[in-house]
Amino acid sequence: MENIDLVKIFKALSSEQRLNIFKMLYEWNQTTSEVTTDCLCSEEGVEKCFTKTCDCLDLSKSTISHHFKELENAGLINCTRIGQSSVCKINMEAVQAIRDFLK
Repeated sequence: MENIDLVKIFKALSSEQRLNIFKMLYEWNQTTSEVTTDCLCSEEGVEKCFTKTCDCLDLSKSTISHHFKELENAGLINCTRIGQSSVCKINMEAVQAIRDFLK
C-alpha cells in the first residue's frame, strides 16, 4: 500500500465511533463460530453486521451507515449486499499495512 492509502486509513480511524465499529467488525471477523443469533461469521465475512452494530451502539442507523461507508472508502472493510442483508469482511491487507507501518 502506498502512503496515500495509509492516510485514508488513519483518517477513517481517527473517529472514535469508526474506530469502535472497526474493532467490533475485526473481532467478529476473527471468530469462526456464531457471534449471536443475528450475526453469523463465515469465510465470506460477517452477515447482518450492520443490524448487530446498530444494536450494540447508541447511534442512529444513518450515522452507522455513514461510518460503514467511510470505512469501506478507506479500504478497511468490504461490504457486499445480499438481498436485505450485508456481508462485511475486514480487508486484511489494510490491517497488515497498519502493522507494517507501526513496526
